[in-house]
Amino acid sequence: MIADRDDLVQPFLAAIDQELEQLDRPQIDTLFLGGGTPTHLNVTQLEWLLKQIELRFCLTDQAERSVEANPEDIDEEKLRILADHGINRISLGVQSFTPTKLKLLERSHTAAQAAAAIELAAKWIGNVSIDLIFAAPQETVADWQADLQTALDLPINHLSTYALTFEKGTAFWTAKRAGRLDGVDEASEVAMYMMTREQSAARGLSHYEISNFAREGFRCRHNLTYWQGRGWFAAGPGAARFVGGHREVNHRSTTTYLKRMERNESPVAESDAITPLQYARERAAFGIRMIDGIDIEALAHETKIDLQRECGDAIEKSITQGLLERQGNHIRLSEQGILFADSVASELLG
Repeated sequence: MIADRDDLVQPFLAAIDQELEQLDRPQIDTLFLGGGTPTHLNVTQLEWLLKQIELRFCLTDQAERSVEANPEDIDEEKLRILADHGINRISLGVQSFTPTKLKLLERSHTAAQAAAAIELAAKWIGNVSIDLIFAAPQETVADWQADLQTALDLPINHLSTYALTFEKGTAFWTAKRAGRLDGVDEASEVAMYMMTREQSAARGLSHYEISNFAREGFRCRHNLTYWQGRGWFAAGPGAARFVGGHREVNHRSTTTYLKRMERNESPVAESDAITPLQYARERAAFGIRMIDGIDIEALAHETKIDLQRECGDAIEKSITQGLLERQGNHIRLSEQGILFADSVASELLG
């Protein structure tokens, strides 16, 4: 959404609706309001947005309807509005329950607020997902275990965990370059990840994608659409859509996006057609990140690309390295390969 610019909320909402209006009310079975925190909107704005989405899309009866939220934005009135409009999944940006870590990650909520938001969301929405960050500077394996156990003791159905990365251009990158921050060592990071897999499974959340865990029947259907390359619509600044084999990305600057929409110009900043081979390789690369793996022959039949020929060498190389396992036409990451999923996926991309 819009950070620290509440004066832009109304034109932002109008622009989103204007962009969605160009669609021919397509039928969809997953909806995800995010890329920000829609619950930052006041109740009037939030209800208007939900009504417009219902107007612009035809949602199936069994549609998964997700909303992202920050713990500090959650209250009963907003949750009631979400529930009244059929929202049946909420994803909370918790990141941690540890005060020092929350401060380091520059989160504005407290651990108590996060726990209360989860309890309240479970009451109103029922299906709660949270995300947590591990391997933060100075974090120990014991620290992470405490964070993880706090999460698993709360009424969640889905958990996403991500190792903190020092991406170029971010404040963390600058601080690390200046010697003010140090990441944890690789052995500790691996220990944290393996602990997450073991303890989540013990509490009923199975590992179904490299960074994601869910109870039976609660895998994120919207994310599965991405990983399976099924195509999706998107609107807003920086929104990336994939429709009919064509990928488009809107301009990332909110102000530029708004100006373009006000002038009735296209908000698209990047556009390219995906070749059948590229599409097939991407399906294989994203699919292999799912713990269940992929059926190469089924994927080849669906994409009309001979993936055994195109990716055979990469597959055999990963099998030889002990990173992939094969059973007939089905391949999946090995226990060792799960730790090197990015490398295996990169090989499949060619």
